[in-house]
Amino acid sequence: MIKAHIASAAAGAFFAAAALASGPALAQQKLILKASDVHPAGYPTVVAVEDIGKKLEKATNGRLSVQMYPSMQLGGEKEAIEQAQVGAIAFARVSVGALGPVVDELNVFNLPYVFRNTTHMQNVIDGPIGQDLLDKVTNSGKGLVGLAWMDAGARNFYNTKKPIKTMADLKGMKVRVMGNPMFVEMANSMGGNGVAMGYDQVFNALQTGVVDGAENNPPSFVFDNHYQVAKFYTIDEHLIVPEMVVFSKKIWDTLSKEEQALLVKFGHEAQQEERKLWEVYEKQAMDKAKAAGIQIIEVSDADKKAFQDAVKPVWDKYGPKHADMVKRIQEVK
Repeated sequence: MIKAHIASAAAGAFFAAAALASGPALAQQKLILKASDVHPAGYPTVVAVEDIGKKLEKATNGRLSVQMYPSMQLGGEKEAIEQAQVGAIAFARVSVGALGPVVDELNVFNLPYVFRNTTHMQNVIDGPIGQDLLDKVTNSGKGLVGLAWMDAGARNFYNTKKPIKTMADLKGMKVRVMGNPMFVEMANSMGGNGVAMGYDQVFNALQTGVVDGAENNPPSFVFDNHYQVAKFYTIDEHLIVPEMVVFSKKIWDTLSKEEQALLVKFGHEAQQEERKLWEVYEKQAMDKAKAAGIQIIEVSDADKKAFQDAVKPVWDKYGPKHADMVKRIQEVK
């Protein structure tokens, strides 16, 4: 079904691109840029991309506008990446967890505990490293343009069974992780049983017992309703994985230099705007979780150290090829 949708949407996108290229008489033809997000309307990343659209529409006198498809209407993040690659959609807001298998250099951000805290992560993505990795996506030949970073907070474990206070509590639990081998191995090294699964399948999997738990930030846990079935949320911050807004290279190449420059400018602005929205949204999520009686467990420093030590095999396997970038990240204050 999704493949059929991609094919028909791609045909429409290519038709629009051909019309754009066919002469100055059509240079002002209106172009609606499709955007996909797995999160619901009102989510910070959804709002930030919608705001790019409003600015674009104003700056181009209505020639360019954005049509957002939130709540997994066009599939999960893997599907969104594929649709952007073929030109079926323009914008895909995706986690670096999902993008790492496509552009390997991004996997440095997927190493568990690579960031000291969320402030450290923000300083990294706002600086030269952040721009270097956006450029890696653009120059990867994978049909994507790296436009902007988005905050996604810290990822923590949650489950339907019992409070996770130590690694012993995680032992044997089937834990959903994003479809990236690094995350499966991370969960396994901590004593759990990592299960790679699309985000669109998680709620049902928790509800039916296909998995015992998952891991994500507080807004995803609460506002995508996982908290209705998983009553234990453990703050261990094993991953602080930023997200990225990528743009279809096929559609990018049909735009003028001025339009491309507007997208870059508004993308940078969206990066900062989304962060402010995120801070408010994350607090709302935690308040809602507490009000719903969710048991929130703060992992002690000693127990967190045990989690950090446990993921050494992941670092031994995936860390060496990113050694130079890891050093640069660690040097950021």
